[in-house]
Amino acid sequence: MNDPGELGVFLRGKRASLPPEATPLNGFGVRRRVPGLRREEVAQLAGVSVTYYTRLEQGHSRNASDEVLLALARALQLSVTETEHLLDLARTHRTTTDPGPESATPKALELLSLVSARPAIILGRRNDVLAWNELGRALVAPHLPADAPESAATRPSLPRMLFLDAQARALYRDWGLEAADYVAYLRMASGKYPDDEALTRMIGELCIRDDAFADLWASGRVGECVAGTKRMRHPHAGDITVDFQLWAQSDRPEQRLEIYDLRDDPDGVRTRALLGNRVTEPGNG
Repeated sequence: MNDPGELGVFLRGKRASLPPEATPLNGFGVRRRVPGLRREEVAQLAGVSVTYYTRLEQGHSRNASDEVLLALARALQLSVTETEHLLDLARTHRTTTDPGPESATPKALELLSLVSARPAIILGRRNDVLAWNELGRALVAPHLPADAPESAATRPSLPRMLFLDAQARALYRDWGLEAADYVAYLRMASGKYPDDEALTRMIGELCIRDDAFADLWASGRVGECVAGTKRMRHPHAGDITVDFQLWAQSDRPEQRLEIYDLRDDPDGVRTRALLGNRVTEPGNG
């Protein structure tokens, strides 16, 4: 049996998830044996032949032009992130080298040094922590030593921690939402860096060791969250709501500076409490 590859699997999944009534097609009320669109309907919407689209889904043709891929993205109503992932999957054959170990760039470290009043960390393409400031470590991994990111052997992997580290997992009040976002990012990264052997090993390890990860991975969701909110339960600061923003370097977009801001903390009391200082509630002196 021919392996359809990641491109074929992705196209098939998106086709199955798009209801005909959400498209301009006529006759969508006819009885269907399977959910979603038929192959001929996707081909019609994209303006390509059914034979050609079928070959793409079955893995027989992996050299589609960007024009065809963008037409398919419009037909399948893909988001910007999903469209980027589709293009990455189609270009897999053009990637030839494993990127190897990562380390924070001097520019990223310089930016991190400018952030001291807020938690901040530098993330690599696999969501490894390449560096952090004191508050950043206290927020996302208060149980780990401050020098953990300095060595590849001890460098914290946020995905591994989220699924395999009970103390890290307990930090998130909405663990299910956090987990789904992480897996969606890893699927996007796997398309962008198909020859990253460390990334492939990590995904395989998590699929084997954690059923929740395996189920989320099988869903095929793709996403990239550059800003948002985390509801956390911190051992020192208590229940907190944290807004975050990711900043990417133009020349090294795979390295991102993530800066956090605790809500309802105008005086920085709860932020400082991350380091183990007791939060003094009003009226308690």
